[in-house]
Amino acid sequence: MVNSKQKRSGPKLPVKQLAILAVARFAEPLALTSVFPYLPEMISSFGVEKDEVARWAGITGAVFSISQSATAVPWGRASDKVGRKPIILIGLASTMCCFLIWGMSTSLPMAIAVRAIMGSGNGNVGIIRTMVAELVPEKELQPRAFSIMPLVWSIGSVFGPAFGGFFARPVERRLFGGAFENIEWFKRYPFALPNLVACFVFFISFMTGLLFLKETLEGKRHRPDWGLALGEKLTRSFHPRPSHRTRRRSFVDAEASAPLLPTSPTRPSRHPSKSHATPPTYSEIFSPQTIINLISYTFLALHSVAYDQVLPVFLNYPPQIPDSSNTHLPFKFSGGFGLTSDKIGTIYTVYGIACGIIQFFLFPILCARWGVLNCYKAATMVFPLVYLLTPYTALIQDTTMRYTAFLTIMLLKGIVVIVAFPCTTIMLTNSASSVRILGTLNGYATSFSGLGRAVGPALTGAVFSVGVQRGYVIAPWWMLAGIAMMGAVPAWFIVEGEGPSRGDSESEDGSDGEEETLVSGESEEDEDEALEAISDGESVSGDEDAPLRAGRKGRKYGGCD
Repeated sequence: MVNSKQKRSGPKLPVKQLAILAVARFAEPLALTSVFPYLPEMISSFGVEKDEVARWAGITGAVFSISQSATAVPWGRASDKVGRKPIILIGLASTMCCFLIWGMSTSLPMAIAVRAIMGSGNGNVGIIRTMVAELVPEKELQPRAFSIMPLVWSIGSVFGPAFGGFFARPVERRLFGGAFENIEWFKRYPFALPNLVACFVFFISFMTGLLFLKETLEGKRHRPDWGLALGEKLTRSFHPRPSHRTRRRSFVDAEASAPLLPTSPTRPSRHPSKSHATPPTYSEIFSPQTIINLISYTFLALHSVAYDQVLPVFLNYPPQIPDSSNTHLPFKFSGGFGLTSDKIGTIYTVYGIACGIIQFFLFPILCARWGVLNCYKAATMVFPLVYLLTPYTALIQDTTMRYTAFLTIMLLKGIVVIVAFPCTTIMLTNSASSVRILGTLNGYATSFSGLGRAVGPALTGAVFSVGVQRGYVIAPWWMLAGIAMMGAVPAWFIVEGEGPSRGDSESEDGSDGEEETLVSGESEEDEDEALEAISDGESVSGDEDAPLRAGRKGRKYGGCD
């Protein structure tokens, strides 16, 4: 009983808000990865030569990242002033409109222009990361909290390539028994259908965020929100007796519910100007550890995203039977897999399912066992090996063996990506000196990673085109391996910090972190516990203390014990 009470009174994940944030996040990976299977065919339909498809696919991806990088800091600063929720909703609405226009692109300049506008109108990556940090300041809960958004990305990556490859070119492929053959619009815009489906998902994410997502910025948290008010009215019929539940809980566990009554109403006026009166200075934002983490994150985004964007081009590239005239191992050979968009979509679906399973079950265990920093160091050492081996799968002539080898390498890449991105996000957040700089810091993180995501695909696409023209398909992959090796160096200089929950804004009132966590739970403690059990991969093994060990391991191995 005592142990049960201790667990009940300890910090808990705000599962309901994290789930709502995940729904708002879900549309982006779904829509962005839906492009991968048909992008080579789309660029070819603009009249681009086969050997030049990789170059222009890389440029198309780079334009999006450059635009996103250029606007990430302004979006982050805007979220620090007007709140996180309005900026997230603007980003969702902007991307939804751009995706519809992207599907109707009829030329390469139009496609590139739309991608540029799409990137500049969405700064949600850094802002959502900031919201997670503000919702979960407790370090022992961070491995689970920060693994949720990459898990959402993995789930979106399952469905995105699947429907992207499935719905592309519906007239040519006689989709649904030729249901689209008589619709002239789909003949004119063969890649519009997957984007229409994506827009519908974006609309669901937008409405979920509008009606149910709560503001996390301290200065704006208690302002009136007509969206939340409307959401409450719409869902009131599903909660017939809320007051009875609240009174019963307070009677049974007065300790847990008592802080909800006196602290919440008075909190906004206690320090209204201290935290947000002046913008954070560069010296606050860019500490030595923050700089190292940003460099590490930029390298990771550069080579990881470049691999993902050039891989469909490699899979779509015509195969080549190796002989003495075109192959001189171990370096000179060419050819790809010769797959169409629907088959590429199937491969990405298998890859996404595997990544989701890894994220849900393996990542918390690895963090609990070895700590966040050590897991990240290990991941950085595996990336070069994956990149070096990928092109050699095209040499295997037996179909079964070729796909087995390729999917094994993809699965290994999925494991290290799933480990690396949440780990670097946790370490970057914990390197911040104060909660009040998180929005701006994550804006800079999005900018720097956007720079990496711009340079990586553009450079890799250009090298791929030059390489296959000269018979060296290994060129882009070995270049990525070299970049990944350089990116592994900063990992060994990282020291995991104590986290922004111990910064300025919290030192003003030592009890703020604990009380805000209790307030965010409101009167839905039982529901949150049930949802938390579902979302927690550790509950399968019955080990409820594993997340706490994850936090302790992170501190121990991070050198901050």
